[in-house]
Amino acid sequence: MSTYSELQLDALGELANIGSGTAATALSSMIGLPVDVSVPNALALPLADAVEAAGPPEQYVTAVALPVVGDLEGIVLMIFSPENARRLCEVLGVEADTEMGRSALSEIGNIVGASYLGALGATIGQTIEPGPPEAATDMLGALVSTILAASADTSDVALLLDSALRVEGGNDATISFILVPSTQSVRGLLDLLGLQ
Repeated sequence: MSTYSELQLDALGELANIGSGTAATALSSMIGLPVDVSVPNALALPLADAVEAAGPPEQYVTAVALPVVGDLEGIVLMIFSPENARRLCEVLGVEADTEMGRSALSEIGNIVGASYLGALGATIGQTIEPGPPEAATDMLGALVSTILAASADTSDVALLLDSALRVEGGNDATISFILVPSTQSVRGLLDLLGLQ
């Protein structure tokens, strides 16, 4: 099992902070409301614990997943509770539980994810691109375990760079934003930071 030192996790958390700030700016300009970003948590967890860290496994959520390709590989996962999905869709003038609502959440995922990855790539001097977003609604545990299992490559550890984007105004809504890089990509990031 890979383990990461406190210093390595802090450095990865700082990278997540840069990406999250840019993502918040992109979301704010898309919906026309201020967006706050929480300080990201960098957690290296066994896969089973990573599923639990994302929230109550039995909670129904909509998740938008973006594959990460280029010099860094992995997956970006944005998790919307039903309430937060409804609030964001209201801001955009669409109904949450419709094809149009899912499309709007996918577009939020696409713009927010692309800006996050762009900022991360610019910071470390690497090319990082998002693949096409996929949205799904299911129990959180089922969604996260499927996604983590698909992106786990040879590791049984998930590195979660987890931050919350909070939309302010009459419709407060929070998106949980998680980057799960592949083990190889984490090693590459730590190399670039001189922390391997």
